[in-house]
Amino acid sequence: MTDLFAELEELRARDLPTHGGRTLAYVYDSGLPEADEIGRRALGMFASTNGLDPTAFPSLAAMERDLIAVAKPLVGAPSEAVGTVTSGGTESILLAVQTARDARPEVTEPVMVVPTTVHGAFHKAAHYFRVGLVPVDVDPVTKRAVPEAVTAALDAHAGRAVLVAVSTPSYAHGVVDPVAPIAAAAAERGVRCHVDACIGGWVLPFLDDPVAWPPGVTSLSVDLHKYAYTPKGVSLLLHRDPALRRPQFFAAAEWPGYTMLNSTMQSTKSGGPLAAAWAVVRHIGVDGYRELAATARRATLRLAEGIAAHPHLRLAAPPDSTLLAVETDAVLDVFTLSDEMLARGWFVQPQMAFRGLPATLHLTLCAATAAGVEDFLAALDEAVAA
Repeated sequence: MTDLFAELEELRARDLPTHGGRTLAYVYDSGLPEADEIGRRALGMFASTNGLDPTAFPSLAAMERDLIAVAKPLVGAPSEAVGTVTSGGTESILLAVQTARDARPEVTEPVMVVPTTVHGAFHKAAHYFRVGLVPVDVDPVTKRAVPEAVTAALDAHAGRAVLVAVSTPSYAHGVVDPVAPIAAAAAERGVRCHVDACIGGWVLPFLDDPVAWPPGVTSLSVDLHKYAYTPKGVSLLLHRDPALRRPQFFAAAEWPGYTMLNSTMQSTKSGGPLAAAWAVVRHIGVDGYRELAATARRATLRLAEGIAAHPHLRLAAPPDSTLLAVETDAVLDVFTLSDEMLARGWFVQPQMAFRGLPATLHLTLCAATAAGVEDFLAALDEAVAA
Protein backbone atom coordinates (compact mmCIF):
# COMPACT_ATOMS: atom_id res chain seq x y z
CA MET A 1 0.00 0.00 0.00
CA THR A 2 2.88 2.37 0.79
CA ASP A 3 4.24 1.90 -2.72
CA LEU A 4 0.84 2.74 -4.22
CA PHE A 5 0.61 6.03 -2.38
CA ALA A 6 4.21 6.86 -3.16
CA GLU A 7 3.41 6.39 -6.84
CA LEU A 8 0.34 8.58 -6.52
CA GLU A 9 2.40 11.26 -4.84
CA GLU A 10 4.92 11.07 -7.66
CA LEU A 11 2.15 11.49 -10.24
CA ARG A 12 0.56 14.33 -8.30
CA ALA A 13 3.88 16.16 -8.08
CA ARG A 14 3.68 16.86 -11.81
CA ASP A 15 0.38 18.72 -11.47
CA LEU A 16 -0.23 22.37 -10.79
CA PRO A 17 -0.73 23.14 -7.08
CA THR A 18 -4.35 23.27 -5.97
CA HIS A 19 -3.61 25.20 -2.78
CA GLY A 20 -1.59 28.29 -1.98
CA GLY A 21 -3.28 30.68 -4.41
CA ARG A 22 -0.65 30.49 -7.17
CA THR A 23 -2.79 28.68 -9.75
CA LEU A 24 -5.02 31.42 -11.15
CA ALA A 25 -7.42 29.17 -13.07
CA TYR A 26 -9.16 25.82 -12.60
CA VAL A 27 -8.85 25.63 -8.79
CA TYR A 28 -10.21 27.59 -5.83
CA ASP A 29 -8.60 27.77 -2.41
CA SER A 30 -10.31 29.34 0.57
CA GLY A 31 -7.12 29.26 2.61
CA LEU A 32 -9.10 27.50 5.38
CA PRO A 33 -7.45 24.13 6.15
CA GLU A 34 -10.32 23.11 8.43
CA ALA A 35 -12.86 23.58 5.63
CA ASP A 36 -10.69 21.46 3.34
CA GLU A 37 -10.50 18.69 5.92
CA ILE A 38 -14.25 18.75 6.50
CA GLY A 39 -14.82 18.47 2.76
CA ARG A 40 -12.45 15.53 2.44
CA ARG A 41 -14.05 13.67 5.36
CA ALA A 42 -17.57 14.14 4.03
CA LEU A 43 -16.43 13.13 0.55
CA GLY A 44 -15.08 9.86 1.90
CA MET A 45 -18.12 9.16 4.08
CA PHE A 46 -20.52 9.35 1.13
CA ALA A 47 -18.27 8.23 -1.72
CA SER A 48 -20.08 4.90 -2.08
CA THR A 49 -23.62 6.29 -2.00
CA ASN A 50 -25.47 6.57 -5.29
CA GLY A 51 -27.59 9.51 -6.39
CA LEU A 52 -29.33 7.32 -8.95
CA ASP A 53 -32.16 6.54 -6.54
CA PRO A 54 -32.94 9.04 -3.76
CA THR A 55 -35.40 6.56 -2.21
CA ALA A 56 -32.44 4.28 -1.51
CA PHE A 57 -30.27 7.15 -0.26
CA PRO A 58 -32.65 9.77 1.17
CA SER A 59 -29.70 11.55 2.79
CA LEU A 60 -28.66 12.81 -0.64
CA ALA A 61 -32.09 14.24 -1.41
CA ALA A 62 -32.12 15.97 1.98
CA MET A 63 -28.71 17.55 1.43
CA GLU A 64 -29.71 18.64 -2.08
CA ARG A 65 -32.78 20.40 -0.67
CA ASP A 66 -30.64 22.10 1.98
CA LEU A 67 -28.16 23.46 -0.56
CA ILE A 68 -30.93 24.78 -2.80
CA ALA A 69 -32.52 26.46 0.21
CA VAL A 70 -29.25 28.26 0.98
CA ALA A 71 -28.72 29.32 -2.63
CA LYS A 72 -32.17 30.71 -3.44
CA PRO A 73 -32.10 33.83 -1.27
CA LEU A 74 -28.47 34.51 -2.20
CA VAL A 75 -29.26 34.82 -5.91
CA GLY A 76 -32.65 36.42 -5.41
CA ALA A 77 -34.63 33.44 -6.68
CA PRO A 78 -38.40 33.55 -6.17
CA SER A 79 -39.89 31.38 -3.45
CA GLU A 80 -41.36 28.94 -5.97
CA ALA A 81 -37.97 28.31 -7.60
CA VAL A 82 -36.67 24.74 -7.66
CA GLY A 83 -33.16 23.40 -8.04
CA THR A 84 -30.98 20.44 -8.91
CA VAL A 85 -27.43 19.52 -7.93
CA THR A 86 -25.27 18.71 -10.94
CA SER A 87 -21.65 17.68 -11.44
CA GLY A 88 -20.47 21.12 -12.54
CA GLY A 89 -21.19 24.23 -14.53
CA THR A 90 -21.04 22.47 -17.88
CA GLU A 91 -23.70 19.95 -16.87
CA SER A 92 -25.88 22.75 -15.49
CA ILE A 93 -25.61 24.63 -18.78
CA LEU A 94 -26.20 21.48 -20.83
CA LEU A 95 -29.38 20.83 -18.87
CA ALA A 96 -30.56 24.42 -19.23
CA VAL A 97 -30.20 24.18 -23.01
CA GLN A 98 -31.74 20.71 -23.22
CA THR A 99 -34.69 21.81 -21.10
CA ALA A 100 -35.28 24.91 -23.22
CA ARG A 101 -35.18 22.81 -26.38
CA ASP A 102 -37.49 20.09 -25.09
CA ALA A 103 -39.98 22.65 -23.79
CA ARG A 104 -40.59 23.68 -27.41
CA PRO A 105 -41.07 20.41 -29.33
CA GLU A 106 -42.91 22.25 -32.09
CA VAL A 107 -39.69 24.09 -33.04
CA THR A 108 -37.95 21.80 -35.50
CA GLU A 109 -34.78 23.88 -35.91
CA PRO A 110 -34.22 25.55 -32.53
CA VAL A 111 -31.50 28.11 -31.90
CA MET A 112 -30.11 29.93 -28.89
CA VAL A 113 -28.91 33.51 -28.96
CA VAL A 114 -25.74 34.13 -26.95
CA PRO A 115 -23.09 36.83 -26.57
CA THR A 116 -19.75 35.76 -28.03
CA THR A 117 -18.29 35.73 -24.52
CA VAL A 118 -20.53 32.98 -23.13
CA HIS A 119 -18.81 29.90 -21.78
CA GLY A 120 -17.77 27.16 -24.20
CA ALA A 121 -20.28 24.86 -22.50
CA PHE A 122 -22.99 26.52 -24.58
CA HIS A 123 -21.14 25.48 -27.73
CA LYS A 124 -20.96 21.96 -26.34
CA ALA A 125 -24.69 22.01 -25.65
CA ALA A 126 -25.36 23.25 -29.18
CA HIS A 127 -23.35 20.33 -30.52
CA TYR A 128 -24.90 17.70 -28.27
CA PHE A 129 -28.51 18.77 -28.64
CA ARG A 130 -28.45 20.12 -32.20
CA VAL A 131 -29.51 23.59 -31.14
CA GLY A 132 -28.17 26.24 -33.48
CA LEU A 133 -25.89 28.80 -31.86
CA VAL A 134 -26.40 32.46 -32.83
CA PRO A 135 -23.40 34.45 -31.56
CA VAL A 136 -23.81 38.17 -30.95
CA ASP A 137 -20.71 40.35 -30.66
CA VAL A 138 -20.17 42.14 -27.36
CA ASP A 139 -19.20 45.77 -26.89
CA PRO A 140 -15.49 45.86 -27.80
CA VAL A 141 -14.69 48.27 -24.97
CA THR A 142 -16.79 47.02 -22.04
CA LYS A 143 -16.78 43.37 -23.23
CA ARG A 144 -20.44 43.16 -22.15
CA ALA A 145 -23.40 41.91 -24.14
CA VAL A 146 -25.29 44.64 -26.00
CA PRO A 147 -29.04 44.36 -25.26
CA GLU A 148 -30.07 45.96 -28.56
CA ALA A 149 -27.93 43.54 -30.55
CA VAL A 150 -29.26 40.54 -28.64
CA THR A 151 -32.83 41.75 -29.16
CA ALA A 152 -32.20 42.16 -32.89
CA ALA A 153 -30.87 38.61 -33.08
CA LEU A 154 -33.94 37.32 -31.27
CA ASP A 155 -36.18 39.08 -33.76
CA ALA A 156 -34.15 37.79 -36.69
CA HIS A 157 -34.72 34.25 -35.42
CA ALA A 158 -38.31 34.68 -34.27
CA GLY A 159 -40.11 31.37 -33.97
CA ARG A 160 -36.84 29.44 -33.70
CA ALA A 161 -35.14 30.98 -30.66
CA VAL A 162 -35.70 28.87 -27.55
CA LEU A 163 -33.05 30.37 -25.24
CA VAL A 164 -30.91 33.43 -24.66
CA ALA A 165 -27.96 33.36 -22.26
CA VAL A 166 -26.02 35.94 -20.28
CA SER A 167 -23.03 35.73 -17.93
CA THR A 168 -22.50 37.09 -14.41
CA PRO A 169 -19.64 37.44 -14.96
CA SER A 170 -18.16 36.12 -18.20
CA TYR A 171 -15.19 33.85 -17.65
CA ALA A 172 -13.04 35.41 -20.37
CA HIS A 173 -13.19 39.04 -19.16
CA GLY A 174 -14.79 39.00 -15.71
CA VAL A 175 -17.61 41.43 -16.50
CA VAL A 176 -21.32 41.15 -15.81
CA ASP A 177 -23.71 41.26 -18.76
CA PRO A 178 -26.79 43.54 -18.53
CA VAL A 179 -29.18 40.83 -17.42
CA ALA A 180 -32.40 42.78 -16.84
CA PRO A 181 -32.95 44.29 -20.32
CA ILE A 182 -31.93 41.08 -22.10
CA ALA A 183 -34.19 38.96 -19.89
CA ALA A 184 -37.06 41.39 -20.47
CA ALA A 185 -36.58 41.23 -24.24
CA ALA A 186 -36.56 37.43 -24.09
CA ALA A 187 -39.72 37.33 -21.97
CA GLU A 188 -41.56 39.64 -24.38
CA ARG A 189 -40.83 37.13 -27.14
CA GLY A 190 -41.63 34.00 -25.15
CA VAL A 191 -37.99 32.89 -25.01
CA ARG A 192 -36.26 31.45 -21.98
CA CYS A 193 -33.30 33.31 -20.45
CA HIS A 194 -30.49 31.52 -18.63
CA VAL A 195 -28.03 33.32 -16.36
CA ASP A 196 -24.63 31.67 -16.21
CA ALA A 197 -23.57 32.65 -12.70
CA CYS A 198 -21.40 29.56 -12.37
CA ILE A 199 -18.28 31.51 -11.44
CA GLY A 200 -19.83 34.60 -9.87
CA GLY A 201 -22.95 33.33 -8.18
CA TRP A 202 -21.25 32.61 -4.86
CA VAL A 203 -19.26 35.89 -4.87
CA LEU A 204 -21.48 38.68 -6.19
CA PRO A 205 -24.23 38.16 -3.58
CA PHE A 206 -21.70 39.07 -0.89
CA LEU A 207 -20.49 42.23 -2.63
CA ASP A 208 -22.21 45.53 -3.37
CA ASP A 209 -23.54 44.36 -6.75
CA PRO A 210 -25.36 41.12 -6.00
CA VAL A 211 -26.71 38.66 -8.52
CA ALA A 212 -30.32 39.56 -9.17
CA TRP A 213 -33.14 37.44 -10.54
CA PRO A 214 -35.05 40.00 -12.60
CA PRO A 215 -38.27 39.25 -14.47
CA GLY A 216 -37.66 37.15 -17.55
CA VAL A 217 -34.86 35.05 -16.09
CA THR A 218 -36.05 31.44 -16.23
CA SER A 219 -32.96 29.62 -14.94
CA LEU A 220 -29.61 30.27 -13.28
CA SER A 221 -26.53 28.14 -12.63
CA VAL A 222 -24.01 28.59 -9.83
CA ASP A 223 -21.06 26.34 -9.01
CA LEU A 224 -20.22 25.41 -5.45
CA HIS A 225 -16.84 23.95 -6.33
CA LYS A 226 -15.72 27.42 -7.32
CA TYR A 227 -16.25 30.18 -4.76
CA ALA A 228 -18.11 28.07 -2.22
CA TYR A 229 -14.73 26.31 -2.04
CA THR A 230 -16.16 22.80 -1.97
CA PRO A 231 -14.49 19.73 -3.49
CA LYS A 232 -15.22 19.19 -7.18
CA GLY A 233 -17.67 18.73 -8.70
CA VAL A 234 -20.91 20.34 -7.56
CA SER A 235 -23.05 22.95 -9.30
CA LEU A 236 -26.62 24.09 -8.78
CA LEU A 237 -29.16 24.63 -11.56
CA LEU A 238 -32.18 26.67 -10.47
CA HIS A 239 -35.41 27.12 -12.41
CA ARG A 240 -37.94 29.84 -11.70
CA ASP A 241 -40.72 27.30 -11.08
CA PRO A 242 -41.32 23.53 -11.26
CA ALA A 243 -43.08 23.70 -14.63
CA LEU A 244 -40.01 25.23 -16.28
CA ARG A 245 -37.84 22.42 -14.90
CA ARG A 246 -40.12 19.55 -15.91
CA PRO A 247 -38.58 18.91 -19.37
CA GLN A 248 -35.22 18.42 -17.62
CA PHE A 249 -36.30 15.02 -16.27
CA PHE A 250 -35.77 11.80 -18.17
CA ALA A 251 -37.88 8.73 -17.46
CA ALA A 252 -37.78 5.27 -19.03
CA ALA A 253 -39.75 2.19 -18.01
CA GLU A 254 -39.81 0.27 -21.29
CA TRP A 255 -37.32 -2.37 -20.26
CA PRO A 256 -37.43 -5.18 -17.65
CA GLY A 257 -35.14 -3.45 -15.13
CA TYR A 258 -35.76 -0.64 -12.67
CA THR A 259 -37.64 2.47 -13.72
CA MET A 260 -35.06 5.05 -14.75
CA LEU A 261 -35.92 8.53 -13.52
CA ASN A 262 -33.09 11.05 -13.79
CA SER A 263 -33.00 14.73 -12.97
CA THR A 264 -29.50 15.17 -14.43
CA MET A 265 -27.46 13.84 -17.34
CA GLN A 266 -25.94 11.22 -15.07
CA SER A 267 -27.68 8.17 -13.70
CA THR A 268 -25.23 6.69 -11.22
CA LYS A 269 -23.37 9.46 -9.42
CA SER A 270 -21.43 9.40 -6.19
CA GLY A 271 -22.99 11.22 -3.26
CA GLY A 272 -19.52 12.20 -2.08
CA PRO A 273 -19.25 15.61 -3.78
CA LEU A 274 -22.78 16.53 -2.70
CA ALA A 275 -22.09 15.61 0.92
CA ALA A 276 -18.78 17.47 0.84
CA ALA A 277 -20.48 20.59 -0.51
CA TRP A 278 -23.20 20.37 2.12
CA ALA A 279 -20.63 20.08 4.89
CA VAL A 280 -18.36 22.89 3.67
CA VAL A 281 -21.24 25.29 3.02
CA ARG A 282 -22.60 24.60 6.51
CA HIS A 283 -19.16 25.04 8.06
CA ILE A 284 -18.21 28.32 6.38
CA GLY A 285 -21.66 29.88 6.54
CA VAL A 286 -22.97 33.09 5.02
CA ASP A 287 -20.79 35.36 7.17
CA GLY A 288 -17.72 33.31 6.33
CA TYR A 289 -18.44 33.54 2.62
CA ARG A 290 -18.95 37.28 2.90
CA GLU A 291 -15.48 37.60 4.40
CA LEU A 292 -13.90 35.29 1.79
CA ALA A 293 -15.56 37.18 -1.07
CA ALA A 294 -14.38 40.52 0.32
CA THR A 295 -10.83 39.19 0.64
CA ALA A 296 -10.77 37.93 -2.94
CA ARG A 297 -12.34 41.15 -4.22
CA ARG A 298 -9.76 43.33 -2.44
CA ALA A 299 -7.00 41.22 -3.95
CA THR A 300 -8.57 41.60 -7.39
CA LEU A 301 -8.76 45.37 -7.13
CA ARG A 302 -5.15 45.62 -5.89
CA LEU A 303 -3.97 43.44 -8.74
CA ALA A 304 -6.03 45.46 -11.21
CA GLU A 305 -4.43 48.64 -9.87
CA GLY A 306 -0.93 47.24 -10.32
CA ILE A 307 -1.65 46.01 -13.84
CA ALA A 308 -3.29 49.28 -14.92
CA ALA A 309 -0.17 51.17 -13.83
CA HIS A 310 2.15 48.95 -15.87
CA PRO A 311 3.47 50.55 -19.09
CA HIS A 312 3.14 47.33 -21.14
CA LEU A 313 -0.12 45.96 -19.72
CA ARG A 314 -3.74 47.04 -19.53
CA LEU A 315 -6.99 45.64 -18.24
CA ALA A 316 -9.33 44.23 -20.87
CA ALA A 317 -12.12 45.68 -18.73
CA PRO A 318 -12.54 46.79 -15.12
CA PRO A 319 -13.34 43.66 -13.08
CA ASP A 320 -16.88 43.24 -11.78
CA SER A 321 -16.05 40.28 -9.56
CA THR A 322 -12.86 38.33 -8.86
CA LEU A 323 -11.70 37.65 -12.42
CA LEU A 324 -9.26 39.70 -14.45
CA ALA A 325 -8.28 39.73 -18.12
CA VAL A 326 -5.00 41.38 -19.05
CA GLU A 327 -4.06 42.69 -22.49
CA THR A 328 -0.51 43.46 -23.61
CA ASP A 329 1.06 46.02 -25.91
CA ALA A 330 2.75 45.28 -29.22
CA VAL A 331 6.10 44.30 -27.69
CA LEU A 332 4.64 41.52 -25.55
CA ASP A 333 3.05 38.16 -26.33
CA VAL A 334 0.57 36.79 -23.78
CA PHE A 335 1.63 33.19 -24.37
CA THR A 336 5.29 33.93 -23.72
CA LEU A 337 4.32 36.03 -20.71
CA SER A 338 2.29 33.09 -19.38
CA ASP A 339 5.35 30.84 -19.71
CA GLU A 340 7.53 33.37 -17.91
CA MET A 341 5.05 33.59 -15.04
CA LEU A 342 4.89 29.81 -14.75
CA ALA A 343 8.68 29.72 -14.51
CA ARG A 344 8.29 32.03 -11.50
CA GLY A 345 5.72 29.79 -9.83
CA TRP A 346 2.49 31.42 -11.01
CA PHE A 347 0.02 29.83 -13.42
CA VAL A 348 -1.92 32.36 -15.50
CA GLN A 349 -4.10 31.25 -18.39
CA PRO A 350 -3.54 32.59 -21.92
CA GLN A 351 -6.69 33.24 -23.95
CA MET A 352 -6.64 33.53 -27.72
CA ALA A 353 -7.86 36.46 -29.79
CA PHE A 354 -11.44 36.05 -31.00
CA ARG A 355 -13.72 38.04 -33.32
CA GLY A 356 -11.80 41.29 -32.89
CA LEU A 357 -11.15 40.81 -29.18
CA PRO A 358 -7.40 40.65 -28.45
CA ALA A 359 -5.55 37.81 -26.76
CA THR A 360 -5.47 38.11 -22.98
CA LEU A 361 -4.18 36.55 -19.81
CA HIS A 362 -6.95 35.24 -17.57
CA LEU A 363 -6.56 35.50 -13.80
CA THR A 364 -8.99 33.91 -11.33
CA LEU A 365 -8.34 35.20 -7.83
CA CYS A 366 -9.47 33.30 -4.76
CA ALA A 367 -9.20 34.12 -1.08
CA ALA A 368 -5.87 32.32 -0.75
CA THR A 369 -4.34 34.47 -3.50
CA ALA A 370 -4.74 37.65 -1.47
CA ALA A 371 -1.63 37.14 0.63
CA GLY A 372 0.53 36.81 -2.47
CA VAL A 373 -0.65 39.75 -4.59
CA GLU A 374 2.50 41.81 -4.06
CA ASP A 375 4.66 38.77 -4.86
CA PHE A 376 2.59 38.25 -8.01
CA LEU A 377 3.10 41.84 -9.14
CA ALA A 378 6.85 41.54 -8.54
CA ALA A 379 6.96 38.34 -10.58
CA LEU A 380 4.92 40.03 -13.30
CA ASP A 381 7.44 42.86 -13.53
CA GLU A 382 10.23 40.29 -13.91
CA ALA A 383 8.29 38.32 -16.50
CA VAL A 384 7.49 41.41 -18.59
CA ALA A 385 11.14 42.49 -18.49
CA ALA A 386 12.24 39.01 -19.57
